[in-house]
Amino acid sequence: MKDCSGARPAWQDPRAWWGALGVLWRPALLVVVLLGGQLVLKAVLGGDAAALLESVVARHQTLAELLFVPATAALCFLGVPRQVPAYAAGLAFGLWGGTVVSLLGVVLGCIASFYWARLVAQDWAQRRLGTRMARLDRFLAANPFSATLMLRLLPVGNNLLLNLLAGVSAVAAGPFLLASLLGYLPQTLVFALIGAGTRVDQQVMLGLGAALFAISGAIGFVLLRRLRAGRYGAAL
Repeated sequence: MKDCSGARPAWQDPRAWWGALGVLWRPALLVVVLLGGQLVLKAVLGGDAAALLESVVARHQTLAELLFVPATAALCFLGVPRQVPAYAAGLAFGLWGGTVVSLLGVVLGCIASFYWARLVAQDWAQRRLGTRMARLDRFLAANPFSATLMLRLLPVGNNLLLNLLAGVSAVAAGPFLLASLLGYLPQTLVFALIGAGTRVDQQVMLGLGAALFAISGAIGFVLLRRLRAGRYGAAL
């Protein structure tokens, strides 16, 4: 049904579908690369690669988890996509253990990069960026929780860049970090699920992970359209 202006509904607009593909192709490519890398490892190490990994982790479970958390934090601080350690954690520790350790590591990396930017670069950034920094400040300061949550749920974007931009802005740390924790959870769970499914070679888990990823991507596309329409990002 058309509105009074004669415009098509969004689902009938080909540009909307192309926009959705433009949003989703990068995270979809990441999934393909991760699964392809796992296939290469299986080919190199043989069919017992998953059993070998499971055996090693089982013998050193606590140590492996304790080491994985700071390693993930360091990788995210250096700009590695947060989905990569989530997949690796699911592969190594299973769905629930992998979700927990990778989420802890990603959040620690977020805290580290946020406070590094705030303590080291905030004054410099606000002097150099001027008007751009003022717009970002207004946007995040006006909606510190909802804006951060929306940006974290998008299937695109640079995790480290958002941490640094928030750090040099005047956004309150508490709402930003809490919204980041909640916003990280869906894709962390999805990629840990895909990793766990690869670990035990269960096609059902892989299919469920792909379906959840598609759903999260669709939600992100809707949020992105609203952001571009100015409903959330009028201050930008």
